[in-house]
Amino acid sequence: MKLKVKFAVVLFSVAAVAAILFLGVFGVIKNNKTEFYKSQPLMLPDGFTVTAHTGCMDTKENSLEAIEKGVEFGADTVEFDLYFTADGNPVLSHDKPRGGEVTLDEAFKKVSEYESLTVNVDIKVCDALEKVAPLAEKYGILDRIFYTGVVVDFVQDVKSKSPQVKYFLNTDIKSENKHTEEYLQSLVELVKSNNAVGININKDNASKELVDYFHANGLLVSIWTVSNEKDMHKILYFAPDNITTRNPELLNRIISEGETK
Repeated sequence: MKLKVKFAVVLFSVAAVAAILFLGVFGVIKNNKTEFYKSQPLMLPDGFTVTAHTGCMDTKENSLEAIEKGVEFGADTVEFDLYFTADGNPVLSHDKPRGGEVTLDEAFKKVSEYESLTVNVDIKVCDALEKVAPLAEKYGILDRIFYTGVVVDFVQDVKSKSPQVKYFLNTDIKSENKHTEEYLQSLVELVKSNNAVGININKDNASKELVDYFHANGLLVSIWTVSNEKDMHKILYFAPDNITTRNPELLNRIISEGETK
């Protein structure tokens, strides 16, 4: 019995040491990758934008303050969520409105106060989408808005109810295939067949191969939500057309430092 206990202790100790060694090696590899990304010159495409995610800089999500803070900290674009009340009024909300939300009218009015600021309207439903473009036109910013959150099932509604507004396609990415040309070509065909200007993807699904392949096919790549420093260096190395972040101050500082290398 004692031998069994001793053997179990030895096995546990060996496993613990192996785990520690593995984590140590893994940490070194990750750190080396980060240093590699940091050492590379910035090769951002023309028209590259920084988008301030709603709730950026610790503001309340889908608030006018979030728009103001995004601009204050150098964002080219601000993002907010779009939903509709029971009577079809467009409001800023991630989920079904409960009352008291900022209206899209108020948000567009705020955006119009900033020259050249663009808006990523992340649509959650398409119920009364036909009301969006007229509101943007009312404030002279129709050419400064675009949609994300547009999954394939939304495309027909977007095209019929809001044909004036360009949009990115949101789609799931099979991570195990994201480096293969065959799979990347299928994604390009999906985006083109749905008349989107590009693809909007989670940072964990991004790769340099994907970005390069989309650019070679005349399509844009927007990546969300990139908010810590390590991820920023990595995604900047991929050189997409847009990075959405909750910390535009930090991202802009890293970009400025990279431009002075």
